[in-house]
Amino acid sequence: MTGDFVRWRETRQFYNAAPTPPAPFMTVSDPAQSVGTFPPTADAKSAMGWMHTARFLTTAAQLHQLPTVDFPEIAFVGRSNAGKSSCINTLTQQKQLAFASKKPGRTQHINLFSLGRQNTTDAVLADLPGYGYAAVSRSDKMRWQQVMVNYLVHRESLTGIVLLCDPRLGLTGLDEALLEVVRPRVEDGLKFLVLLTKADKLTRAEQTKALSIARLQTGGGEVRMFSALKKQGVDEAALLLWQWAHPQAEAGAVTPTAPAD
Repeated sequence: MTGDFVRWRETRQFYNAAPTPPAPFMTVSDPAQSVGTFPPTADAKSAMGWMHTARFLTTAAQLHQLPTVDFPEIAFVGRSNAGKSSCINTLTQQKQLAFASKKPGRTQHINLFSLGRQNTTDAVLADLPGYGYAAVSRSDKMRWQQVMVNYLVHRESLTGIVLLCDPRLGLTGLDEALLEVVRPRVEDGLKFLVLLTKADKLTRAEQTKALSIARLQTGGGEVRMFSALKKQGVDEAALLLWQWAHPQAEAGAVTPTAPAD
């Protein structure tokens, strides 16, 4: 375990049992898929329309400063430079919804965005600070690691987590530490997705290899390729997030409707 996140393990005092072998995070929808794409679906356009309704809700430096929400909350996490801001902006089709700092690691707030038709909210996106950037002081790293642990373990409205990872680096020790922190909640039903960003940097064969490795690292979890530049995996990711936020509609086979302009 890299020194930067050694405290992530120590802050798991909530879990006194010895570490266990990785358990599956989610059942992969189609294990035969080699590049992580859903079959074509008529719902993808509506899901993208829903994502486009995202607007800024609030920002907070500490967990207790966040408002209590009664809607499903989906958090985006990942190392600095993993492409988190670009992913959020691409999914929501907004250029500057999520702030992409020129100095990675400088964004040190949890930013919330609401989703839903005008004057209504049916889900919330949470943009968590990037972690692991060397230029940030150790004290700042440790403070934010604790804030993130508190959020991931205790945020009651948290419904799903999207972990952004550069496939050229793979899941690092920092990412694996985060997986260990959230594993108990995932085993209790928390949704989890790993998006391998910057897929345009890889050949198709390299994408297939990266998917296989990441699925092994997550214990067979949901892993998909994503490219903000080439728009690879964008519709599919939006549809999956819509399904996370509308489980009752999914159970009743209700198709989302695109918001009015």
